Amino acid sequence: MTSRKLYLGALTDNRRWDSIRIRPDDVIVASPPKCGTTWMQTIIALLFSGDPAVETEVALRMPWVDIRLRELPEVAARIEAMSHRRCLKSHTPMDGLPLDEQAHYICVFRHPLDAHFSYRKHLGNIPLHLLDFWYPEDDSDGITFRRFLDGGAEGFDTDAMPLAHILQHYKAAAALADRSNVSLFHYADMTRDLPGTFARVADLMGISHPAALMDSLIEAAGFDNMKAHAARYAPGGGTGFMKSDSDFFHSATNGKWIGKLDDRELAAYDSMMDAHLGPQDRAWLEHGSQGTSGV
Repeated sequence: MTSRKLYLGALTDNRRWDSIRIRPDDVIVASPPKCGTTWMQTIIALLFSGDPAVETEVALRMPWVDIRLRELPEVAARIEAMSHRRCLKSHTPMDGLPLDEQAHYICVFRHPLDAHFSYRKHLGNIPLHLLDFWYPEDDSDGITFRRFLDGGAEGFDTDAMPLAHILQHYKAAAALADRSNVSLFHYADMTRDLPGTFARVADLMGISHPAALMDSLIEAAGFDNMKAHAARYAPGGGTGFMKSDSDFFHSATNGKWIGKLDDRELAAYDSMMDAHLGPQDRAWLEHGSQGTSGV
């Protein structure tokens, strides 16, 4: 392995990237969990294909390289055999990925508290025998949220997604944001302006489609359509990997945490955020472009 930072979790190992030969036209989506990774992959699949009814099969056609649930030789061979333009997935921060000068890296972020509450819901939708950890549905004693605040950016907790890991993701991506092949997106901006998101991604990838077709692609990537056809769009959809494919697409809302945290918990969160990010970076990480408009 090169001097890249090492990230190991109960389910993930970023050293697996050493077995992948990156191509100049690859698109790598790297983001913390539950920040819009699958949504961005779906947008890319639709733009690649130009087909609103494309079978995305993101788990197989746009594989998550880091995860160890599939044998690495099989994953590496399948990726190498792909003759089409490829999109690969990672939940490793950018300082743990191989940086190719021509491949494009898309990093998607979300308000950390929204990502946390969405992640709680997500883990409850995965059969426990597949996990060595879980978040309880009832957090009246606050243990789950303390774990979110206290967990480290590396080691086992990279799979449990503590705040430190989200912050590391953001800082590593922001440090490379001046590169022409590294782009940062925010879930809130994608929610507010999906057509604008499509236009930006298409421009980054050098893809164009007629306006009427673009409208159809945008409609296909809408939350209601993806939830209604969850077996097509959810990772591992239709395979029984999750208890409910539809529940993977929970609500696509922001502010999931409002009313669920007490003043002490919010103060602890604010303290950690302010210790690691300046006002403008924090505003963007929490709210996207709308958050920085007044900063």
